[in-house]
Amino acid sequence: MKYTDLKIQTQREFSNNARTPGFGWLVRAGYLTRENELLPLGEQAIVHLQELSAKPGFLSLLSLPTIGNENEAYFPLSTGNIEVAHCESCEYTERLELAQFQKTPLPREEELPLEKVSTPDCHTIEALANFLNIPKQKTAKALMYTCVEDNKFVFVVARGDMTLSEAKLRNAVGEIKLADAESIQRSGAEAGFASPIGLKDALIVVDDLIPQSQNLVAGANEAEHHLKNTNYGRDYTAEVVTDLALAQEGDKCANCGNPLAIQSSINLAARSGFNFKNILLALAETHHDDKGLTLPVSASPFDVYVMHVPGKTMNTLEKAEEIYKALQSAGISALFDNRDERAGVKFNDADLIGCPVRVTVGERGLKEGMVELKRRAEKDNQPVPVSDIIRILQK
Repeated sequence: MKYTDLKIQTQREFSNNARTPGFGWLVRAGYLTRENELLPLGEQAIVHLQELSAKPGFLSLLSLPTIGNENEAYFPLSTGNIEVAHCESCEYTERLELAQFQKTPLPREEELPLEKVSTPDCHTIEALANFLNIPKQKTAKALMYTCVEDNKFVFVVARGDMTLSEAKLRNAVGEIKLADAESIQRSGAEAGFASPIGLKDALIVVDDLIPQSQNLVAGANEAEHHLKNTNYGRDYTAEVVTDLALAQEGDKCANCGNPLAIQSSINLAARSGFNFKNILLALAETHHDDKGLTLPVSASPFDVYVMHVPGKTMNTLEKAEEIYKALQSAGISALFDNRDERAGVKFNDADLIGCPVRVTVGERGLKEGMVELKRRAEKDNQPVPVSDIIRILQK
């Protein structure tokens, strides 16, 4: 492919909206616009990745630090749009909203009688715990929804120190929406002071930690009042008992018990296929230095960057094109910088674009039947005979 055919436009400075180093290098090298749209060079890179994806172990060929499970693969990135729970010890990985973790029940207690108490202005778990001088673990949190499919009122109970995962709730009961005031009132619940005790026409769903927790404080379904010592089984039961809690940083891994880390990530692959644009970004985040991209051989859209340095007595452009065509014929993909530009500009652009090898065709070398070969990851140039270029590159 010729440089001018791809209409590559490199940038000398990082854009103001370069939210990550990798994105900044992709923009500077002419793979992406500042608006994150693919340019012709980026499209060429995507085509190459799509072809490479047919090989077994595709992602492992790219030298990327990925995490994942049998269904999805992720690349940790601080600006990523997906939060993932990950265990460094056993490599358990799951989307945060679905991640499993080990829960710790409180010590078992003898069940005490229900006691209604006045709790003015205690509309939150924090306010309730502070007012009664108890830990949040000793409270029962109420959340109320409606099933989209059948409009059934859904009353959810979780321990007060837990956060509900709506994704887990959807897996248990189907698509949901927040309950409206009329649905709450019709069930017999009182918003802000609700409990599952005495409800009617409600699907009660509890987190699996609730049956293991005795004497929790829950709403009295009466404004400004709560019930002390509510107990699952004695005071109410549920149609569904399942894990509903959202994992937190440091929670124990369900597999090995070591702490979970919460990482922002981007998705690289799912059962539906690969996200090649995200893979390109992950490559740029992983493989760059202070001059530009340093793409591995497997991931680069071109194996070789061919350029010429204009000569005074020899037509170096013609010889460079001859070498370019020979490489193409030998099955070595090459990007031919056929511009009439200064050598320094071309060297900078070659570093930015990140092809694994640069071949420089200059008058001084050609007089001795040589060209310069420089590997992107190495500092020094290597003079090689023109006749040996293909053999050397095929190694």
